[in-house]
This record gives sequence, C-alpha cells and structure tokens, in this order.
Amino acid sequence: MNHRSQSWREHIVASTTLGLPLIGSHIAQMLTHTTDVVMMGWYSVEGLAAVVLAAQVYFVVLIVGSGFAFAVMPMAASALGAGDDKQVRRSVRMGIWLVLAYGLVMLLPLWYLQPILNALGQEPQLTAISQDYMRIAVWGLFSSLVIMVLKSYLGALERAQIVLVATLVAAAANAVFNYAFIFGNWGMPEMGAKGAALASVLTITLDTVFLLIYCAYKPALKQFQLFTKPLKPDWSALREVSRLGLPIGFTMLAEAGMFSAATLMVGWAGTLQLAAHGIVLQIASLSFMIPLGISNVATIRAGRAFGRKDNTGLWRASVVVVLSALFVAMTTMVIMLAIPQTLIALFLRPQEPDYLQILAFGGSLLLVAAAFQVVDAMQVVGLGLLRGIKDTTGPMIVAVFAYWVFGLPMGYYLAFERGFGAQGVWGGLVIGLGFASVALLLRYGVMLRRLHSSAGVL
Repeated sequence: MNHRSQSWREHIVASTTLGLPLIGSHIAQMLTHTTDVVMMGWYSVEGLAAVVLAAQVYFVVLIVGSGFAFAVMPMAASALGAGDDKQVRRSVRMGIWLVLAYGLVMLLPLWYLQPILNALGQEPQLTAISQDYMRIAVWGLFSSLVIMVLKSYLGALERAQIVLVATLVAAAANAVFNYAFIFGNWGMPEMGAKGAALASVLTITLDTVFLLIYCAYKPALKQFQLFTKPLKPDWSALREVSRLGLPIGFTMLAEAGMFSAATLMVGWAGTLQLAAHGIVLQIASLSFMIPLGISNVATIRAGRAFGRKDNTGLWRASVVVVLSALFVAMTTMVIMLAIPQTLIALFLRPQEPDYLQILAFGGSLLLVAAAFQVVDAMQVVGLGLLRGIKDTTGPMIVAVFAYWVFGLPMGYYLAFERGFGAQGVWGGLVIGLGFASVALLLRYGVMLRRLHSSAGVL
C-alpha cells in the first residue's frame, strides 16, 4: 500500500472536495429546522416560542444520542485507512444498535415534556403547545439517529455528495409539508405547531429510507455488506463505539445543554424575548453548519491519516481545516455585524403586532452572537481533529468545564446580576466557547506531538 503523504495542494483539494457536500448537507439539514421557525413565526409568535422550547429539548436529546453516530466516523475512517472493510461494517452496525436503544430510553421523558418545562419555570400556555408538538415530533427520533449513523458512514467513505442530495430533497419536502399542515393548505387540517412536528417526522422518515436503500443497493458499497446479519451482536465493536461515543455525546450535551439552559434563562424574561432569542439562535446555528462540516472533514481526514500512520498527512490536514474554519468564521461575523436587523426580519411578518420590538431586541442579540463566530468555529474544529485520532474523553472534560463552570455562570451573572438581560446570557456563551476553543486546540497540539514522538504509533 502506498503511504506517500499528500502535498499541501492535494490536501486542500481533497478537503474542499469532501467538505463542500458535507457543509451543504449540514446547511440543508438546518434549513429544515429553520423552515419550522420561519413558518411558525409567520403563524404566531406564541407558537414560535413554544416550538423553540420543544425543539431545544429535542435537540439536546438528539445530540447526546448522536455521539454514537459521530463515533462511527473516526472508526470507519481509521479502518478504511488501514484497509479493514470488515471493521467498517462492524462499527456501523453497532452504531445503529446503540442509537436505537438510546431512542427507546428517551421516548418516555419526551412524551411527558410539559411537566418538565413547567418545573423549569416556563409559561404554562407555552408548555402545553410544546408538549403537543413533542408528542408528534418524538416519533422521528429513531429515524433522525439512524440517519446520523449512515451519514457518518458515507462521510468516512468520502461519499458526502449523496448525503447532500438526500438532505436538499428533504429540506424542500419539509417546506411543502409545513405549508400544508401548519396553515391548513391544500385541503389539509390547520395544525399549527403540531403541523410543524408532523412535517418534520415525514421528512426525516423519507430521508432515512432513501439513504438505507442507497447503502443497501449501491454497487460500489457492496464490499462492505453493511446489512449482512444485522441482528448479530459484535461485542468488541459495541464496546469501542460506546467508549468513543459516550464521551462525544456528553461533550455535545455540555455544549447543547449550555444553549438550552440559555434558552430557559431567556424564557424567564418573557415570550417576546424568547421569540427573538429563538430567531437569533437559528441564524447562529445556520452559520455554524459551515464550521461543523469542516469539523467532519477534520475527523475524516485526520482519521484516514491516523489509520495509515501518516504523521505528515495528519499535520497538513490539521492546518488546512483550521485555516478554512477561521476564514469562514470571520466572514459570517462581518455579515452579522453589517446587517443584523435585516437577518432578523426574514423570520417575521411585518404585520406582526410586536414586529418592531422583536426586530430591535433580536438585532441587539445578533451583534453579541457575531462575537462568538470565531471561537465557536475553532472549538468545533478542535473537537473534530481530536475525534479523528480517537481522543474523546479529554475533550469531554474540557467541554463540561468550559461551558458549565465558565460559560453559563458568567451568562447568569451578566444577565441577572449586572442587568444585561438576554445580551448577558449570550455574553456568557461567548466566554464559554472562547475557553473551549483555546483548550481544545492546545490539547490537539500536545496529542500531535506525543504521536509524532511515539515510535511505532504514528
């Protein structure tokens, strides 16, 4: 096997070729959620606020379970680098086992969402709508988790183009379903928030079925025999997916939980503030999809180099993805600073009675959100690189410390002790993400030096 390290130019071309469809698929996936927010904003501000609450809880649950799916990516990439097709199949199969088991465990608490939100101090009229939304949306959880495993598998194979196609079609379908079921168009019942949930379930189910068929019947993937003996246990692969996946899940929980806790704190301030916060969160999340795609490239490229013991390739891949993420983050920061209220207005009807209040409040929040574009991009790329070399426990500790010891307490202090309100909450997010970005990149540098100096390892 030829282990020649790629040149800088080859790394840039390979990362771009892999990264563009991955970034596109993440953006298209986020557009599905953004469509829900936009159309609910057109339908009613109260419905929008309720969907924001429910969606944040759903996202936290999904993101923890997706840790097992994300574990499949470095495992499959490393196995491919080593030429081990059997290990690819084993990691994917056990990844699907684990996400389905996790979905069953989380079904009950999501079903009874309203008392949980009430206990967290949210307004009762909002929590009732949130529970109605969740009791439909929860049935899409299993498909959502399985499709994340399949996307990790296809990404590791550098077949992200099909993921992009599937996600774009799903985003378009979701908009059509939303239009039909939220507003009651084309003879469908007017369901409001419940219609948004139904649209999401239909969309993700169709998307999952499409990718399952592709993985099963695509001739070029036959060698992996992905669905051979799907019920056969593979305990060693199950342990490795669990060992890598649990820390990834808790790392993502630490970050997603910080944003959800921020949403709850803003919710204490009232419905209008929560609606504005939800819009800004959607804009920030949409821009985050680009560094997230670059982070996936980091995991795959680092994992491939790690599997074939290519230390030069590992270093060059790291530099390319870090500089790419930095450029993107600077660009999105400038856009947010230049046209904050224009971006907020996309999510609201001008006829909305509280239009001007939400526009002004959301615009001020977006200015703060612009401040964490760079640090958010750097922390997610740092995580991607560390996952590529199968380091997941250390990043979990960094994330918990950065977000829950620094970020959230500072957000609460700035918001309620210093009187900055929701802007203070977002200021705390900047501090937490900033600490994480520095710590994760420093850790990767240390790990890289250790690998380079360990004979026989890299």
